[in-house]
Amino acid sequence: MTLVVVPVRYPLTAHSKSTLAEAIRVSTDRGAELTVFHVDLYHDSSNVTRTDLKRAVEAECGELDGARYVVRRGFLVEETILEEIAAEKADVVVIGSKQASQWRRMLRKLLSDPDIDAYLREKLDCTVITVDADGNTSE
Repeated sequence: MTLVVVPVRYPLTAHSKSTLAEAIRVSTDRGAELTVFHVDLYHDSSNVTRTDLKRAVEAECGELDGARYVVRRGFLVEETILEEIAAEKADVVVIGSKQASQWRRMLRKLLSDPDIDAYLREKLDCTVITVDADGNTSE
């Protein structure tokens, strides 16, 4: 079965809500499973739990049948997200444009001309959908 992973901030920001709405649409259209993912940073931990994340998402979007909620602790948001995407073997990743920009900065330190979409497709073999603050998407 197809798996869609969507990293979000907690508490949900307006941009996270747009990204989440697109991930729900994509997972519904494709008959896919959905994983809602949050990184709780070690150095700035809010001790977010899966229950906290689930309640926030359901308050915004209603109950999502079969959705999985994951909270991982990490030092770097981008690295933790990449690890989760790889571990889950995601088919589709829906990310906010702000997250894509952060990944570009991280990759720029490693590569001369980072193209995050190409990098993710090559390394993780998944479709990347980017959602901007207005809810517009690019694939």
